[in-house]
Amino acid sequence: MKKLLFSLLMMIGVEASFAQTLEKMQWFNEPEQWEIKDKSLSMFVTPQSDYWRISHYGFTVDDAPFYYATYGGEFEVKVKVTGDYKARFDQAGLMLRIDHENYIKAGIEFVDGKFNLSTVVTHKTSDWSVITLDKPVPYIWIKAVRRLDAVEIFYSFDDKTYTMMRNAWLQDNIPVKVGFMAACPDGGGFNVKFENFKVKHLPDMRRLEWLKKNAE
Repeated sequence: MKKLLFSLLMMIGVEASFAQTLEKMQWFNEPEQWEIKDKSLSMFVTPQSDYWRISHYGFTVDDAPFYYATYGGEFEVKVKVTGDYKARFDQAGLMLRIDHENYIKAGIEFVDGKFNLSTVVTHKTSDWSVITLDKPVPYIWIKAVRRLDAVEIFYSFDDKTYTMMRNAWLQDNIPVKVGFMAACPDGGGFNVKFENFKVKHLPDMRRLEWLKKNAE
C-alpha cells in the first residue's frame, strides 16, 4: 500500500502541470491600462515604479505592478515575456514574493541600451545580478523552481533549452505570491505582454524522502 501511495505521488508530481486561470489572479499596484485576452496578460507599465530595498541607492520602493496567485509548498513556474523596453531600467519577468521585505524578481532589464537577464533578491535589503545579452531578443521565457529553501531561476529563448541564471534562498514552508512583475523606474512607461503562464506542483522533497524510508 505504501509503495502504491508513493508511486501515485510521484506521478502527480510529474504530470500535474496546468495553465493558471488569469482572471482569478490578483493585483498588487494595479496599472491604469491592462487587458487579459487569449490567455495572455498585456499592460502598460506604470511610470516611475519599481521594487527595491535600501542597499546601494539608499531608498525603498514597492510600487510596481504585480499580478499574482498564491502557492504553498514546492512548484515550478514559467512564463513568456515580450516587452517594448525603452528607458533605462525598464524590466519585466516573474516575481516570487512573501512580503515587502522578502521577494525575488527575475526577467529582462534594459540598461544602457542593452538587454540584461536580471535578478533581484531581497531579504531586508536588495541585491542585483545581471547577465548582459550580446543582442536584443524579441521575447524570453523565465522559469523558477522552488525546492525546499531555495529557488532556481532559468531563462530560455525557445522554451526548450533552459539555462540557470540564479540560485537564491527563500524561506520554505510558507505561502508565496507568484506572478508577473514589470517596472519602469526612470521612464514614461512601456507595453509588455505575458503568455503561456504555467505552474506545476512539485511533491515535497522531505515527504518523498520519508515515504522512501517507510515504504514496505
